Amino acid sequence: MSDIPSLTLNDGTTLPAIGFGTYTLTGSDGVDAIRSALDAGYRLLDTAVNYGNEEEVGRAVRESGLPRDEVLITSKLPGRHHAYDDAVASTKESLGRLGVDHLDLHLIHWPNPTVDKYADAWRALVDLQQQGLVRSIGVSNFTADNLNRIIAETGVTPAVNQVELHPWFPQVEMRVANEARGIVTSSWSPLGKRNAPFDEAPVRDAAESHNVTPAQVVLRWQVQIGALPIPKSATPQRQQENLAVFDFVLTDDEVAAITALGRPDGRLFGGDPETHEEM
Repeated sequence: MSDIPSLTLNDGTTLPAIGFGTYTLTGSDGVDAIRSALDAGYRLLDTAVNYGNEEEVGRAVRESGLPRDEVLITSKLPGRHHAYDDAVASTKESLGRLGVDHLDLHLIHWPNPTVDKYADAWRALVDLQQQGLVRSIGVSNFTADNLNRIIAETGVTPAVNQVELHPWFPQVEMRVANEARGIVTSSWSPLGKRNAPFDEAPVRDAAESHNVTPAQVVLRWQVQIGALPIPKSATPQRQQENLAVFDFVLTDDEVAAITALGRPDGRLFGGDPETHEEM
């Protein structure tokens, strides 16, 4: 972990500058993949109630033999638990499944605007943080308007906003909005999943120039634009490669060329938080 830089959040805590995504990693194979990631050096694990694998994440942490305070765990509150009391109960259930006494970061997974209870969920997270059950609190897939509302209603600014962010969808405006509020932008699907732009000239050329893989170029781009990427891989070699992005630096022109791959319809699916909702 000493080789991974840290990002300081607006609440004074820190997170590693890259994390490990656990979406779809379930069962004994999932535990093995998460343990492999910890062995490779990851110290920030990203799960969610709706991933259905909090138990596996907790088991992997325990079996790793690492001290609990060396492994930071993020989970996410699902849409069906946005009412205040439900959010409190849901968080305590997450702690039980993970087998831990606190979450290091807890996020509201989606704002779900038609339900219109995300502000209540945010109040619950604020109170849970004050009780010590959650170290840092944040949101996921929130727009600037969503952020403005919860900040205005509680006086508490999220530490993190985790959003879809990859070269096809670089989230330039949202990154600016987050930064203006002192919020760290975290990136889900940071490589673009099945549509990864590894064959695009800006990525391919940078990989050749720095003698690294295209995936490493994209993750380095994430780091240099100030985002915290959460890549996922069940393959030990790829886990190690994805972590090895702190010993080379892209040029400003390379960063700009990768950002320029962005396009208006660059989302991986219809994940516009103004319309997409998950319960």
